[in-house]
Amino acid sequence: MQYDIKAINEKIQKESAFVDLLTMEISKAIVGQKYMIERLLIGLLANGHILLEGVPGLAKTLAVKTLAQAIQAKFQRIQFTPDLLPADLVGTLIYNQKESKFQTKKGPIFANFILADEINRSPAKVQSALLEAMQERQITIGEETFKLDEPFLVLATQNPIEQEGTYPLPEAQVDRFMLKIKIDYPSKEEELQIMRQNIGAQNGEVKAVVSPKDILKARAAMNEIYMDEKIERYILDIVFATRTPKNYGVDNVVQLISYGASPRATINLALGAKAYAFIKRRGYVIPEDVRAVSLDVLRHRVAVTYEAEAEEVSSEHIIQEILNKIEVP
Repeated sequence: MQYDIKAINEKIQKESAFVDLLTMEISKAIVGQKYMIERLLIGLLANGHILLEGVPGLAKTLAVKTLAQAIQAKFQRIQFTPDLLPADLVGTLIYNQKESKFQTKKGPIFANFILADEINRSPAKVQSALLEAMQERQITIGEETFKLDEPFLVLATQNPIEQEGTYPLPEAQVDRFMLKIKIDYPSKEEELQIMRQNIGAQNGEVKAVVSPKDILKARAAMNEIYMDEKIERYILDIVFATRTPKNYGVDNVVQLISYGASPRATINLALGAKAYAFIKRRGYVIPEDVRAVSLDVLRHRVAVTYEAEAEEVSSEHIIQEILNKIEVP
């Protein structure tokens, strides 16, 4: 198959023009956090759900809400609590006495952007109801099945500090999130700006600059981005090195990995790299695109052993070792 890189590049340049516009609009409400905003766009373009981890007050909720505003999409925030039921999420059947029949009452999950706040606070039943919606992109209430609107994106937050009264997400469920993003504190200058913005009246009004249709069009264009076989092999090497580090000469991490990344990691690395190239307005993928999304795609998919925990070695450290060792094409 012949690829016309020049034509693809020109098309992507044209199609990705809205990225700068969207980023500018979001930065009216969000100070700094460039990394988080970029990753939210990658998830949006690659049609993948995102797990956000960070201490309270780092604008996680605000970022998702602002993104929905700028895209003219429906946003719902659901606070996960220990007493939440699946019906509170997806909806239920209600008996209408007038008409003597059951009617469907849809839950808050019927939106484009779902912010699942503190997902690890709710029991497994509720988590699995949400994860079914994420995977199948449809909801069954009674005997009826409803398709969810596109784009449909779940952004779940979890607080890394408090572990009392939480239900940790099982590995198989965490694997369904395309990216896991760790959010850090803002810099001193950024925090000064945040303080001024919140005590003054200069909070920027966020307008809708993109429509959901534009996002779906961008997704179709993103699929055309050229990925060379060398890059594909590079992605496979990274993922396989998490499973059999010995074969790739990363002997020092053999005792630290209890199990490696699943095939979902391979798919998401490729999709993430394409989305990153799209954001950078390029019609082809370079190794740097793969490296840029590697940590976010693999962080929650590489499980560490007790030895690693004892030595305080995180999965990020292991992934970094692998990236340093594997030859870049």
